[in-house]
Amino acid sequence: MLSDKTDTWVPVALSQDLPTGQAMPARTPAGPIALWRSQSGRLAASADRCPHRGMRLSHGFVRGEALSCIYHGWTYSQGGQCLRIPAHPSLTPPETIRVATRSVKEAGGIIWVADGAPDDNPPLFEGYVPLRSLTARAGCSALSVAAGTKAAVEGFVWQAPGAPAIRLLPIPQEAGETLIHVLVTADCSASERIAASRAAESLRRMAEQIEARGGVS
Repeated sequence: MLSDKTDTWVPVALSQDLPTGQAMPARTPAGPIALWRSQSGRLAASADRCPHRGMRLSHGFVRGEALSCIYHGWTYSQGGQCLRIPAHPSLTPPETIRVATRSVKEAGGIIWVADGAPDDNPPLFEGYVPLRSLTARAGCSALSVAAGTKAAVEGFVWQAPGAPAIRLLPIPQEAGETLIHVLVTADCSASERIAASRAAESLRRMAEQIEARGGVS
């Protein structure tokens, strides 16, 4: 979400987008991470770079409760410690071989990663449930102009004609793009969810048009 604060929580993904035993890339203000869910369902957030040859760990694969690099198979625990080096199967990797990790929590169907060391829990948006995520080829400022409102730390609520109100959580990405998590009220019907999804798509297009015209003055 939009914030100049450190020591806060960043909503990097929706729970539904990260199945058990999978890894995916995500981004926070502090840089890219490999977000992964172990076979038992536990979440972990590791720096997205293997210390060996720099391969992105988000391209790797989950084995049980650990994450293995796709390049040479170096394997890391959820705490970041290297557990196994396939080229040296009898070696116990030294403590110095590890990847940085971040605190990660799941709340309200959203996966949150700590930016810094927040002293509280991630926010809960009472009455709202996740619908989908989408990426706009536009900055957060263009998105705010398109919605006619300024995004706060908790995002913002927007409503298009003929559609239910949606809560949007925008997250700045690389190359001036914005990841947008879309939430709807828990009592939305199937048809209202479809309308909400179409409204979010419409807002994205408007933001991209604003960006294409030169952005926001």
